[in-house]
Amino acid sequence: MSATPRPGRTPLWRDRAFGTYWIAQSLSAAGDAFAYLAVPLLVLQATGSVAQMGLLTAVAGAASVTAGVFGGVLVDRYDRRTLMIVADLVRLVLYGLVPLVWLAGPQVWLLFVVLPICEAAGMLFQVAAVTAVRNLVDADRITEANGRLQATFAATAVLGPLLAGVVSARFGPAVAIAVNAASFALSAAGLRLVRLRAARPSDAPPTVRGRPLVEFLAGARFLWRQPVLRALTVLLSVFIFLTYGFTDVLIYHVTHDLGGTEGTVGTVLGLAALGTVAGALLVAPLRRRRGFGTTWIGAHLICGFAVAGVGAATSVPAVTALTAVYLCCVSVGGICSMSLRQEITPDHLLGRVTSAFWSTHYALGPAGAAILTWAAGRYGVPAVAFVAGVGCLLVAVGGLFTPIRRAGGEPAADPPGLGPAPAVGTTGG
Repeated sequence: MSATPRPGRTPLWRDRAFGTYWIAQSLSAAGDAFAYLAVPLLVLQATGSVAQMGLLTAVAGAASVTAGVFGGVLVDRYDRRTLMIVADLVRLVLYGLVPLVWLAGPQVWLLFVVLPICEAAGMLFQVAAVTAVRNLVDADRITEANGRLQATFAATAVLGPLLAGVVSARFGPAVAIAVNAASFALSAAGLRLVRLRAARPSDAPPTVRGRPLVEFLAGARFLWRQPVLRALTVLLSVFIFLTYGFTDVLIYHVTHDLGGTEGTVGTVLGLAALGTVAGALLVAPLRRRRGFGTTWIGAHLICGFAVAGVGAATSVPAVTALTAVYLCCVSVGGICSMSLRQEITPDHLLGRVTSAFWSTHYALGPAGAAILTWAAGRYGVPAVAFVAGVGCLLVAVGGLFTPIRRAGGEPAADPPGLGPAPAVGTTGG
């Protein structure tokens, strides 16, 4: 299949179904930008400990990975839109509890209850959201659609942290979390208006279902039999281990080492999110011109230099610029791998393959976040960022010795090493 859009078609921004979905997800992303800043600030305000921030990130990440194991099975079994709405409503209720309970004073224990459940719901939502894109647009527009979605998410992330910083400084981080809770209500309402396309006959799911774990393993087997996807999974597992706690370390660096306030942190994250916008807009033309392998490896190579640079930076503007470069390259690499996975996976396996992919490469993330933040508090941000940056460079270099390097631009119907592998077990297609 070619990912070059055919001439004469309606632009994506005029597609009603995709446009409605786009708006709903943008509203949710805007609220997430508040929590992205507010939750770490809430912990830091109550405890003053970067290690506590990392521990919460680790616990929430573990819940997300666990949910990912069965999230794909649910997404392939049930209506994807309904699952997304349910996940939104769960997060609306739980995040809404935080500011109410916080009225009686800081209750850090509540975050260790609420955040893991919300992250688990968020994982289910994300698996469904990724698979839903395939049911919204034609196959040759998947990369374009992902780029537009991610660009809009990043655009909301520019304004979100800026406003979250102002709200947190004036009213407290708990109020910023209340804004996040409200955003899930808007997202759920928007999703009610979306209608997804039916799967193609060739992608129709099998009528016989097995145990959830068996079905999950069918997706994992498909993933492991794809040479490029297998290599991506292994290398991204290392990359996530090294960078999962990056935001916590960044916030600690800005507030502890550089003397910034909540507003400063919001400004840094908001302006740096412009990098994600740039990456989302650049990824489609980069992939068409340079090919998948060059684009993915190059993005992660630059990530390594940016991460190391953040730790060495001694001014807020320098940290902001380097974080923007890092987020730009994470966006490029992430959209590339996500689009490839969507393009070559049968629809009835897409939820499980996505779930297996995320569960595997995020599995080391919680441990990485705990170690990274503990080390930052003990040895300082510069040393930790340098080690993490070198690790990211090695991930990029490792890609040169895998099928990732030989992966071309846009996959054809059955390119070497990328053709659909036969599914095994009860979910065989």
